[in-house]
Amino acid sequence: MKHEKRIGNQRQRRCYRVSNRVKKYSTRPRLSVFRSHRHVYAQIIDDLAGRTLASASTRDEQLNGVVPYGGNKTAAAAVGKAIAERALEAGIKEVALDRREYKYHGRIAALADAAREAGLAF
Repeated sequence: MKHEKRIGNQRQRRCYRVSNRVKKYSTRPRLSVFRSHRHVYAQIIDDLAGRTLASASTRDEQLNGVVPYGGNKTAAAAVGKAIAERALEAGIKEVALDRREYKYHGRIAALADAAREAGLAF
């Protein structure tokens, strides 16, 4: 029980640290990423206006047929490419990555790399 509590506290501290850094020092919209065991979600949020400008997930109809399972790195890369395309259509070229409490590896890194390759600047 002690181990789980420590891990939970580390995740919470990491979440606060990343979110505060992104919100405090960036004037760009933020690319917020959420991952569950079966799906990956990404949305671009304008904090000043309080609006979601673009979003993509493995549950979208366009990506649902392309990706058979949404909880792996290939699915995350597909979401990254889709969110970058939708952001560029909305006129957004630069974002700040808000990875929440997740470490930058695996699915999060795959999503970010695919978004960079598709034209978004972090």
